[in-house]
Amino acid sequence: MHLNCRRGICIFLRLLKTFYFSQLTNYLFPIWTYSYLAFLFPVFLLTDFLRYKPLIMVQGLFLVINYILLCFARDLPFMVYLQVNYSVVTSTEVAYFSYIYSVIPVENYQRATGYLRSALLAGYTFGASLAQVLVSLAGLDYFYINTITLGVMSMAFLISFWLPMPQRTMFFKGKKAAALRSQSQQEGPLGAHRPEEPVMDEDYGSVGWCSRENVAAAGHLLWKSFRESYSSRHLIYWSLWWALATAGYMQVFNYIQLIWDHIEPSATSSIYNGGVESVCSLVGAVAAFSVGHIKVTWAVWGELALGLFSAIGAGAVFLMAFTSSIWACYAGYAIFKSCYMFLITITAFQIASNLSTECYALTFGINTFVALSLQTIITIIFVDEAALGLDIVTQFIIYGSYYAVISLLFLIRGAYTASVNCHSAEQKETRQESSVEVIATERF
Repeated sequence: MHLNCRRGICIFLRLLKTFYFSQLTNYLFPIWTYSYLAFLFPVFLLTDFLRYKPLIMVQGLFLVINYILLCFARDLPFMVYLQVNYSVVTSTEVAYFSYIYSVIPVENYQRATGYLRSALLAGYTFGASLAQVLVSLAGLDYFYINTITLGVMSMAFLISFWLPMPQRTMFFKGKKAAALRSQSQQEGPLGAHRPEEPVMDEDYGSVGWCSRENVAAAGHLLWKSFRESYSSRHLIYWSLWWALATAGYMQVFNYIQLIWDHIEPSATSSIYNGGVESVCSLVGAVAAFSVGHIKVTWAVWGELALGLFSAIGAGAVFLMAFTSSIWACYAGYAIFKSCYMFLITITAFQIASNLSTECYALTFGINTFVALSLQTIITIIFVDEAALGLDIVTQFIIYGSYYAVISLLFLIRGAYTASVNCHSAEQKETRQESSVEVIATERF
């Protein structure tokens, strides 16, 4: 349910009539972006260093603090701290996913990923739907909505104490484990050899995971994983789309509540944002789920699909910017989110299928860091009141233009990739036909 937090902040503060619209758009929300960027990479390394569980507990604690502030704090300094506090929550999300993969066998990764996505979808849909029903039908005040969520987050925080502590990490393994992994990589092609159970090094327990030797081995493993992750031009293009598109998606995701409030103010109108979020999550999940049932050679047509659906997403963002109908804006958001979920699933699959677990985790962290860096640049230039401080409609026009540029780049690249592969296939067929004719002639 904590995924609804950023949504609730906007509506709750607007209903309090304590903060102006421009304060939310150009001052408060950018603080979260800057703080998230500052915490992300250190938390990524610290997560593996501390073996995941402590960071999950920290996330639960900061979620509890977050909703205490939402329930009882009203002044601007508290809201500034709330943004910083929530950036810690979002930056530690990587610990949850890494924890799951660290305590299960490799052969169960695909099934576990499905369970994780289903659990997130169920929680998000249930939270958004329940909040919408309580507000629209029961007329419940937002204070009580936040109080209910505070209780749920407190329960989740207490449950985190009973999680089993993982006995292995991805990078801080010690010298022997790192050497064994290096040997296994040399025995097979890129991502072809994935050991079922990572080897625990005796050095890990004898000299301690914070020893100089272990840290040096972890740094060496990080560097080798980085080189493996970005050694293929194909993977670089997929990672480029991941970073570019995620930066734009996060901007739209963070500020969609504000443009909804601009079109139909929540203080004077009935709002259905929770129900819309629930529906959009289900539509996005269906789009992501459909990827596994579409028989397409993504290595050939994937980049063209990135360009095509990015163009549809750009059109949806322009619709949200120029429409005066809240329902048209809702529809545009559903289309945009579905396109992104569909494409990010393809991208994650294409990258993960060619990399080892360590390399995929590192690639995920780097791509997210690059995306957040781009989002920070966009926020500094166009959103922050210290720079242009544009209004919300102009911001969405820029986001639509940004996605249009992404779609143009990948349409060109995708058309080139598809034509080269088709031409190569034709040449291969021609050579096969020629060889058959030569063999037939020799036999004759």
